[in-house]
Amino acid sequence: MASDFFFPNTGGVEEHIYNLSQCLIKRGHKVVIITHCYGKRVGVRYLTRGLKVYYLPITVFYSQCALPTMICNIAIVRYILIRESIEIVHGHSAFSVLAHEVSIIGKLMGLKTVFTDHSLFGFADMSAVLTNKYLQMCLCECDHCICVSHTGKENTVLRAKVKAFKVSVIPNAVDAYTFTPDPSQRDPNVVTIVIISRLVYRKGVDLMASVIAEICPRYPNIRFIIGGDGPKMWLLQEVREQKGLQHCVTLLGSLKHSEVRNVLVKGDIFLNTSLTEAYCMAIVEAASCGLKVVSTKVGGIPEVLPLSMIYLTEPNVPSIISGLESAMKDLKDGNSLCPYKCNKMVRSMYNWMDITKRTEIVYNRILSNKNKPLGLQLKSYLSCGVWPFLLVISLMYLLLQLADRIYKRKHIDIAKDLKV
Repeated sequence: MASDFFFPNTGGVEEHIYNLSQCLIKRGHKVVIITHCYGKRVGVRYLTRGLKVYYLPITVFYSQCALPTMICNIAIVRYILIRESIEIVHGHSAFSVLAHEVSIIGKLMGLKTVFTDHSLFGFADMSAVLTNKYLQMCLCECDHCICVSHTGKENTVLRAKVKAFKVSVIPNAVDAYTFTPDPSQRDPNVVTIVIISRLVYRKGVDLMASVIAEICPRYPNIRFIIGGDGPKMWLLQEVREQKGLQHCVTLLGSLKHSEVRNVLVKGDIFLNTSLTEAYCMAIVEAASCGLKVVSTKVGGIPEVLPLSMIYLTEPNVPSIISGLESAMKDLKDGNSLCPYKCNKMVRSMYNWMDITKRTEIVYNRILSNKNKPLGLQLKSYLSCGVWPFLLVISLMYLLLQLADRIYKRKHIDIAKDLKV
């Protein structure tokens, strides 16, 4: 597994990598994770079930991602791939530079590669154009891609120009045994709305602030509990101060993943105001805890939960408020599913072991793929239309050949045996 995003950083990608790795180990596979250093966390660490994590001494460039040099980390990545006898390189997240670099190095070494895309991208703004072109270049030689929703698959096929038959849809999952309901934690005198999200523009914080400012004066018995942090935190603080809603809105700041369930069980309704989303892990966790879910109808969200468990709205303030009012009315009338039944339904729909078995099918399928010679690989990279990238790939190949001369493979195997 290769990605810039892993623990101690928290998020959907990190949870996905960790849980998938644990289930693969449980099924008898050997899994190694490659990521960059986090503060003083550098070197090799071991997690549950002996999961081995390499925190490479690479400086973070922007937003927890390394600088895309393509060549500076060749020697150390090659050493790890040989030392650990890696057969498949599985990169995660289109934003992760390290995932793409390790995948390309692995492909030049004759390994099989898989890529999981966790996000949706646009096509119009300059950042999206550059990201999509970079993704297209890096996925030219990828054996198979995985998306977490059918909407995400369509998006990846269009923006990265990957052939549709090379893309599978395997959703995320949730540990329903951890996210269990506890109705005794709710306050029966008020309606508590919980929001747990990164406070960034993509998560619809502007909509969130407008909804809070409009709905709180209408319903004095509403309380908001907001967990998460980000650059848009100031907007929620400003709305709370200007409207005098200190008694209605509680800002918890950044939460550890182990603390999320204890916050969710205090709520009656979970609100998600995302503007774009491939698959929203937060609404599944909330449904597993028995909350009514109100969410914007964007991206792959309509695919995640059945209509009996979610109120879908348009990404605008009147529609979101209407969805919240419908949820509150059903809550008052008692027209809601039993929280424990919701947990049981989520447990049957999204299970990490099931996700792992489906991922194994992808692994077994690509192991029969024949490796292309360098010439055919360069021809594939040329198809993306950026011919200078061929020079980069050629240089990476030459550096790998040079590393083979200097650091011979049999010496690496001896170092492994001696546990040096």
